[in-house]
Amino acid sequence: MSTSRPASDVRRGRLLAGGIALLVLALGVVVWLAGWHLGADSAVYRAGALTLVHGDPLYTRDVLTALPDWVRLPFTYTPAAAPLFLPLALVPSGLVWGVIAVLSVVALIVVITVVSSSPGRAPLLGRSWWALPAGTAAALVLEPVWKTLFLGQINLILMAFVVLDVLVLSLRGSRWAGVLIGVAAAIKLTPLIFVPHLFFTGRWKDGLRALGTFVALEAVMFAVIPVDAARFWRDSATDPSRVGSVHWIFNQSLNGLVNRASQLAPWSLAVAVGVAAVLAVPAVWLVVRLHRRGEDAAALLVTAFYGLLLSPVSWSHHWVWCVPLLTLLVVKARWWAAAAVAVLFASQIVMLVPNGGDQEFGWGLGWSVLGNVYVLAAAAGILGLAARELRLVRRSTRLVTVCQSG
Repeated sequence: MSTSRPASDVRRGRLLAGGIALLVLALGVVVWLAGWHLGADSAVYRAGALTLVHGDPLYTRDVLTALPDWVRLPFTYTPAAAPLFLPLALVPSGLVWGVIAVLSVVALIVVITVVSSSPGRAPLLGRSWWALPAGTAAALVLEPVWKTLFLGQINLILMAFVVLDVLVLSLRGSRWAGVLIGVAAAIKLTPLIFVPHLFFTGRWKDGLRALGTFVALEAVMFAVIPVDAARFWRDSATDPSRVGSVHWIFNQSLNGLVNRASQLAPWSLAVAVGVAAVLAVPAVWLVVRLHRRGEDAAALLVTAFYGLLLSPVSWSHHWVWCVPLLTLLVVKARWWAAAAVAVLFASQIVMLVPNGGDQEFGWGLGWSVLGNVYVLAAAAGILGLAARELRLVRRSTRLVTVCQSG
């Protein structure tokens, strides 16, 4: 007997999840009318677009001239990001946070829907109309998610671009597969990690399309703002400190861990890259194995979390990939693993460990484990899954040997 939900239940679940997005939009309007200051990063996006329109430089000042008085941040995104943020220039300054927030919640709903629709989904998401709205609401308490919303960041939106590209467009053989990844990478460089993901999983055309989209968008900016474009790629792109102190606890990357442990030693980045290079071997092998077995969502998540480890700066709010991870664990009924991931990201542990200034340099072993917990958990997860996969390969090899000898 089929366990699929009736169409009416599907609609009911999606409508309730959409209701959460509408509540966030209503909150955004309240924030606007009350004159509250939320979404410093969304203000930077809008200011970057306005700076481009006004013909002012994007990267020569510490802050953008179009920023509101309560935000003092630089524009750290690529030159191509500025025109992609142009729609925000049409939105009143105080309403930008609400617009980004509601789009982020919609992106959250999309990601949960796509991942839970993957082959092998569990009865919980197969029959329960309340699963999507409940999952969306529960995701809002996870530290990377609520912090993304609070800051007005676009992490959830970019994640949805990647998930749609890899798990929908690419699997359907769409001629547009790869374009969303290219657009995401043209805003923030970190989604470039998904280009080799497409290559390693045999989707060369999609990978080339993603790379071509990224290069084309950035090349256009050399024609539009050649001085700023050159300045970004010459100076900013290779300077992780441009976005803040790399040793701060909220930089949950290998580079952040090593810089905290070494107290900002000049060789820290080189060591972090070396560790990442070693970790790339089991990560790539795991991605290829999972893809060949038809577990594309799991393969994508391995790449996503490896990318978070590899990036010189992965702020804790970049770890929104915990949402599709939790979703996949639930649909596969991996309850203990799902509970562990939920506790890790809902515990707010990185908010509680002493941090700021040079406090990270004085951590003992206990605080160091807790203060690097996202990094350690992701690395352990990749190594653990690779070890399990290796055991499966050896077991399969032994069975083949026994059958042949018999």
